[in-house]
Amino acid sequence: MTRRTLLGATGAAGAGLLLAACGARAPASQPPLAAAPAPPPAAAPARVGAAPPPADARPVEIKDFAFAPATLTIPRGATVSWLNRDAEPHTVVANDGAFKSSALDTDDRFARRFDAAGTFPYHCSIHPHMTGTVVVQ
Repeated sequence: MTRRTLLGATGAAGAGLLLAACGARAPASQPPLAAAPAPPPAAAPARVGAAPPPADARPVEIKDFAFAPATLTIPRGATVSWLNRDAEPHTVVANDGAFKSSALDTDDRFARRFDAAGTFPYHCSIHPHMTGTVVVQ
């Protein structure tokens, strides 16, 4: 037999053996493999900051790249709720770092309760020209 014939015979036999192995079934004692179940559909993500504020919260609206009112006077223990009405995201960040919201998209809210008397200036970290003040008496 020539080398070419030997390779041809070996190649054909190997291919037949490979095809036979691919088509082989599992022994009857083993159950067939089942496909993995599909994962459940993902729940819609919750809108961070979209929850309604407490009923007694004092509102500050973020609109036209400004906080309105720019200065809000409240009693101790009151909650302030900021609501973004702009199409751009904004933040509410105390100048001294005492509080900080995440980025608020349109109609998102951020609320903070003020228990101590004092003056609390704040700004938008995305648009630093936007400033406001909470005065707690």
